[in-house]
Amino acid sequence: RKSSRAKEKKQRRLEERAAMAAVCAKVEAANKLQDPLEAFPVFKKYERNGLNVSIECRRVSSLEPSTLDWAFELTKANMQTLYEQSEWGWKEREKREELRDERAWYLVARDPDTAPVAFSHFRFDVEAGDEVLYCYEVQLESRVRRRGLGKFLLQILQLFWGDLSRFWGAPSTQMKKVMLTVFKHNLGAFQFFREALQFEVDPTSPSVSGCCGDDSSYEILSRSTRFGDPHPGGSPCGGCCH
Repeated sequence: RKSSRAKEKKQRRLEERAAMAAVCAKVEAANKLQDPLEAFPVFKKYERNGLNVSIECRRVSSLEPSTLDWAFELTKANMQTLYEQSEWGWKEREKREELRDERAWYLVARDPDTAPVAFSHFRFDVEAGDEVLYCYEVQLESRVRRRGLGKFLLQILQLFWGDLSRFWGAPSTQMKKVMLTVFKHNLGAFQFFREALQFEVDPTSPSVSGCCGDDSSYEILSRSTRFGDPHPGGSPCGGCCH
């Protein structure tokens, strides 16, 4: 009996390793994509509610330094006070490094003069054993807010690495859910994600897992793609996104 139990444990370990290897392989495959928007020009522009912007999807390594500097300054303007009101505090160097991390991907929206007006910073990652797309930021300049652009950017993230990924024949890049972190005291953003985009509190969130106590200033939210479980599953996702 002892030998049988040992064999069962070994088999479970092998199965767990194989499952994790498959998850990591999907994340790696997703990171090898070039331009996921190329085959879907309808998602490369947003012409609604008085806006006319183009949208591009790029790795951080291909973004111009000026665009990355703009992304940092916009994040600072929109988020510094919210960070200072949390237990994390605002750490300028860490935020700048986060935005320039080699794993970062960006959706960037530009006006007709090619000036950037909004962006989403996201990454493909593994969370609690699942392959996920983690949205680190969604930031919009004040002149383009409340026109549906932020919602459109989030919908691109969910559709492309969930529902639409099957169309380019790449099941290896299908993520199980889109995740993000939002401050509880950022009431507008919290309501936007929960109501407009129907994100749920993720099982890994402090209020559910109990890992950080009840006084945590943030929640982790998620929304499953068609490849994830029907129940809800970084850095705070930006607050000025609707």
